[in-house]
Amino acid sequence: MEKKTYSNLIVSSAPHIVSNVDTTRIMLMVVMALVPSFLVSIYVFGMRVIALTLICIVASVFFEWAYNKLMKKPQTVGDLSAVVTGVLIAFNVPSGLPYWIAVVGCFVAIVVVKQLYGGIGKNLVNPAITARIVLFISFATEMTTWPLPRMAADATSTATPLGILSEGGGELPNNMEMFLGFIGGSMGEVSAIALLLGGLFLIWKKVISPIIPCCFIGTVFVFAFIYYSATGGEAFNMALFHVLAGGVMLGAFFMATDYVTTPLLPMGKVIFGIGCGVITMVIRLWGQYPEGVSFSILIMNCLTPLINNFCQKRMYGGAKKNEK
Repeated sequence: MEKKTYSNLIVSSAPHIVSNVDTTRIMLMVVMALVPSFLVSIYVFGMRVIALTLICIVASVFFEWAYNKLMKKPQTVGDLSAVVTGVLIAFNVPSGLPYWIAVVGCFVAIVVVKQLYGGIGKNLVNPAITARIVLFISFATEMTTWPLPRMAADATSTATPLGILSEGGGELPNNMEMFLGFIGGSMGEVSAIALLLGGLFLIWKKVISPIIPCCFIGTVFVFAFIYYSATGGEAFNMALFHVLAGGVMLGAFFMATDYVTTPLLPMGKVIFGIGCGVITMVIRLWGQYPEGVSFSILIMNCLTPLINNFCQKRMYGGAKKNEK
């Protein structure tokens, strides 16, 4: 009798879709999407943007490599996730931040938030967002010292637009200046048009879903419009101001869309995006800090397991209780 041979079968859980899209390709596209904002930052704040970004990238990659080496785990630096984290940390700090403080932020993001919980795919919260909050609380002066944009020769203040609004003094920049990025602030969040182009690129490539960005940005606009309509302000202009100012665009497209720390189902993404927008505006209007994007994303990251559980039960149903 002829002997038959069979190839080995691999048993794994669903989904069983074969695709050429992997983590490295996704991260590479995210880096490409951040290039417009990077170029605008160089134009606005000068060549130090390049040095700070490179230091954050190198530090993040080194910490991931060193941790894997120390713990005798497979190296994961090739998936470029540490590179993306480094870029996002750089984009979330002032361009004049001392380099060593930026390195501390990279350590928090890579080692504490990411690797101690098992590496990529297992972190509970967004590493870059958490690093920014830790740096903001630990080094408040350095994190709120905003270098003057190079084209603002006649400016007398280096405060961010939200800082000016919160303090109630000084003239607010117009919406076009914020749209283009000719303002003070964290170096990667000042240009709304650059971030919008990058976000649309990711949506076009189907790297991210448009649900969270649309719900996040839309909620900020509607919340601000209702608030300033009730208080007698210029509702439309101020609503647009809150969308363009601060980290709404950067957070909505590049950090609130993290695969690991955001809900899986469409309904969950809607809840997540609306929650981020509401918390952002509550902090901006009534909180102690002028900006609330980072805190809102972190809070909603913590609520993601509950949102997933709620949405799964609504979509797939749940076991009925036995009637007595």
